Amino acid sequence: MKKLGILLIMVTFAINVQAQTKWKVDPFHSSLNFTIEHSGISMVNGKFTNYSGTLTTEEEELSDAKFKFTVHVESINTNVEKRDQHLRSADFFEVEKYPEMSFKSNEIIKTGKLDHYLLFGDLTIKGITKEVVFDLYYGGKVKTDQGEKLGLKAETTINRLDYNIDYDPTGAGIAKDVNIVAHLQFVKQ
Repeated sequence: MKKLGILLIMVTFAINVQAQTKWKVDPFHSSLNFTIEHSGISMVNGKFTNYSGTLTTEEEELSDAKFKFTVHVESINTNVEKRDQHLRSADFFEVEKYPEMSFKSNEIIKTGKLDHYLLFGDLTIKGITKEVVFDLYYGGKVKTDQGEKLGLKAETTINRLDYNIDYDPTGAGIAKDVNIVAHLQFVKQ
């Protein structure tokens, strides 16, 4: 009887492990972008070019998915090198002290809209962790010669002052709110 119980536990564990699907972000078909208002009259666009991310799903629905994402902050790119150097400095990201920022999901809730979810998680920038909510849009899956792929779009707005990025704290020249949009393609592992 004891052996039967152990066997059932092992089979249950094996089924649960097999039910998990791991996905890895494809940086060649993804982008991590941001926009911020400048002087109250225009927007500055930027992106991060060095990042990695994983997604783990247990079923077809995304409501059980787990995300982990790491961004190498020194890869910031606004197409103006002098500005990028300033953004890497202690006035903004302090990349020498805080080389990475990260996101780890806590919960995903399907909304009433088709292929729309709310993605809750912890965003860490400069050693400060705050919960954020992304609007997550499921683009679908496709099978290619390179394997199965899954597409997502995630967007949110954060207040940079919450993360001790407090250069121009009044927001007169550089707005407080930063819009983040990630276009993500994951490859099944």
